Amino acid sequence: LDDKRQWYRYHHLFADVLHAHSMEEQPDQVPIRHRRASEWSEQNGLPADAIRHALAAEDFERAAGLVELEARAMVTSNQEATWVGWVKALPDELVHARPVLSVYYAFGLLSGELEAAEARLRDAERLLDMTADMSERTESPSAEMVVVNEEEFRSLPGMISIARSYRAGALGDVPGIVKYARRALDLLPEGDYFWRGAAASLLGIAYWNSGDLEAAHRSVAEGTASVHTVGDISSAISGTYLLADIRMAQGRLREAASTSQQALQLAAEHGERVLQGTADVYVGLSELHREQDDLETATQHLLRSKELGEHAALQESRHRWYMAMARIKEAQGDLDGALDLLDEAERVYIGGPTPDVRPVAALKSRVWVAQGRLAEALGWARERDLSADDDLSYLREFEHITLARALIARYKSDGVERFIHEAMGLLERLLQAAEEGERMGSVIEILVLQALAHEAQGNISPALAPLERALTLAEPEGYVRIFVDEAEPMRDLLRHATAGGIAGSYTRRLLSAFEEPAQPVSTPADDAAAELVEPLTAREVEVLRLIAAGMRNQEIADHLFISLSTVKRHIANTYGKLGVSHRTEAVARANELNLL
Repeated sequence: LDDKRQWYRYHHLFADVLHAHSMEEQPDQVPIRHRRASEWSEQNGLPADAIRHALAAEDFERAAGLVELEARAMVTSNQEATWVGWVKALPDELVHARPVLSVYYAFGLLSGELEAAEARLRDAERLLDMTADMSERTESPSAEMVVVNEEEFRSLPGMISIARSYRAGALGDVPGIVKYARRALDLLPEGDYFWRGAAASLLGIAYWNSGDLEAAHRSVAEGTASVHTVGDISSAISGTYLLADIRMAQGRLREAASTSQQALQLAAEHGERVLQGTADVYVGLSELHREQDDLETATQHLLRSKELGEHAALQESRHRWYMAMARIKEAQGDLDGALDLLDEAERVYIGGPTPDVRPVAALKSRVWVAQGRLAEALGWARERDLSADDDLSYLREFEHITLARALIARYKSDGVERFIHEAMGLLERLLQAAEEGERMGSVIEILVLQALAHEAQGNISPALAPLERALTLAEPEGYVRIFVDEAEPMRDLLRHATAGGIAGSYTRRLLSAFEEPAQPVSTPADDAAAELVEPLTAREVEVLRLIAAGMRNQEIADHLFISLSTVKRHIANTYGKLGVSHRTEAVARANELNLL
């Protein structure tokens, strides 16, 4: 392997020297030499080099053929950006004449460029419609079109339907997912396990969007097994990541963990660094460990995911990394840091067919509730047009549970009976819907909130009934944070449960996970606040200390896992509050205020 890598280095170095020499000595020979290099690279199993040399030679016909042949390998190994870049380097008329190339181009555009993807699908359909019937279409393409990959051409009608199914999912059109996925299964050849697997997985995602999690798991498992049959390990790992996510929603944490570990084993056997979805598996495992209160392992899994790089993650799930890190920060009590990371999640979010059952904005609203910023939390609910009387659906279940949290907090703040009655009525309806859908993860959280709603009214005895049921469901799966994150009200309820002999050892274990409340002491930030018109937030103090440590803005961004623009925003806010205009002044003023 080392010899092969060394050979590649010498090959590219020689090519660069040859190119520079040719440009100086024989510029008219450059295209010829690139064409020869392309042929040599193709013959020696270096398709990417063959394509680059063909493009450099402006031999676009050759380049288009090579790009078409490499389409599936590049897309399934999550190298879409490189592959799309090659297609964009080709003249449009060449792409328009190639239906297979056009459809794969559409797949490459589906992550964020939905209308452009639709235009490419119509190009392919136009070419297919030029033939009289399906039998002619599969055996002898029209002279008006160019087909290099005959095998993919035979599956083309089904591929178009799969792309449309994915597009429907990105647009939130669940019936459209089902319609086009089923059409794909009708059109695809029986032996095309790859594309039939994709169609089955999309059907599973449609079930998932509808809240039928068991049907979703069966269909995605079928699709994952199908692509595994043809050796597409990357897609199989991506499917396994989805299966673990579904099990988590069902409250089956241990099975989700086992599924994720199997995916990592499969990745290790095939070289995890090049497998799409492996980074996402680590994110899922992080969420599991966070829930079980192993924050150190949860953080290590996220760092491992980041090491693999964004190229190893599914584009539409990149935001999940920031959400997972935000939940860890929240568990550690760093609510400002959690909000920063949720801002990053919103920045990188790309919609896809998988259901967005935990919207970033809803998670931000939960942090606001924890901070006591109820006006902002309830403002979010108004913007989302949420009310306690809404018709319920799985896709809005998390948002409605979040609304119930905000209403309970509002009652505790204002004492207005209407808010607690709305919360309790909403929770009762949510519980019934979640139980009917066997979504036990939601059931446990709803039961916890029912207990907290009773506790908020001072009714401890009625609170213990839903709490006992929540504990019974949660104990076999090892839930911890779903209780501990509720802070002092839940600790008081667990103490009452222990006194009443409810879930004895499990309740005591949960109580041990609560940190002792810190005694109020004067801190430098508190002292500084008295001298400032507007006090610095904990996050702004943290950024200020990193500035004082000599870190540059990008280093601070990397250290805190946030974007450069977010760091600059914090610095601007800090300068304004301190009344300074640059770093030296800021550090000096911070020292005066004993912040550092």
